[in-house]
Amino acid sequence: MPEMPGGGSEGVDYKRLVIAVSGPPGSGKSTIARRMASDLGLRYLSTGSIFRSIAAERGVSVVELSRMAEEDPSIDLSVDRRMIEEAGRGGIVIDSHLAAWLIHDRATLLVYTKAPLIVRARRVAERDGVSVEEALEEITTREYSQWRRFKRYYGVDVRDLGIFDIIIDTSRYGREEAYMLALKALELKTGVGQVFIRGPGKQRRVEG
Repeated sequence: MPEMPGGGSEGVDYKRLVIAVSGPPGSGKSTIARRMASDLGLRYLSTGSIFRSIAAERGVSVVELSRMAEEDPSIDLSVDRRMIEEAGRGGIVIDSHLAAWLIHDRATLLVYTKAPLIVRARRVAERDGVSVEEALEEITTREYSQWRRFKRYYGVDVRDLGIFDIIIDTSRYGREEAYMLALKALELKTGVGQVFIRGPGKQRRVEG
C-alpha cells in the first residue's frame, strides 16, 4: 500500500486521496462511499451506476447484462478502464465491487462492507421495490456471475479479503456507526490524528 500523501491545511492532501469502497450488493458500500465523498469534498464514482446505465442503453436488466458480460469481456473492461483512469486523477471515492483489487497499489484506503445474504436481500428489496425472493435471486445471480468474470478476466478471487484495511459488517452497526468506522480507518491510515470533514457547510473534525 502506498504511503499516505501529506500536505494541505489539515495535514492531508485531499486531491491525492483515493478511497475504494467494495462489497456485494446490499452491503451498504454505496451509502458509505457517497457520504465519504460528500463529507471530504471528493469526487464520487460508482461503477455499478455505469453498469446500470449500459444495461438501460441496451434495453436489458442488470442480471441480463451480467450474463452478457460473461461472453463479452469488453463490457467489464470498458467500465474498469474508466475507473482506473479516474483513480489515477486522485481526489476520489470509488464505489465498486472490484475496485479494491484493481487499484490497491495506488489507493489510500480500502474498505470492504459485508452483511448476511438475507439482510442484503431485504435491503435491496426495499430499495428496488421488489420482493425479498426476487432480490435474493438477483443478488445470487449477479454475485456468481461477477465471481466468474473477475476470476477469468483478472485472476481475482473476490472471496480473498486480505488486501482490505478494514472490513465492516454493516448488519452489526447502524448507518452512522458503520460510517464512522470507515472514517476512523482513514484517520488511522493518514496518521494525522483527526480527519477533517470539509464538504460544503460541513467544516468540522471527526470526533473519535
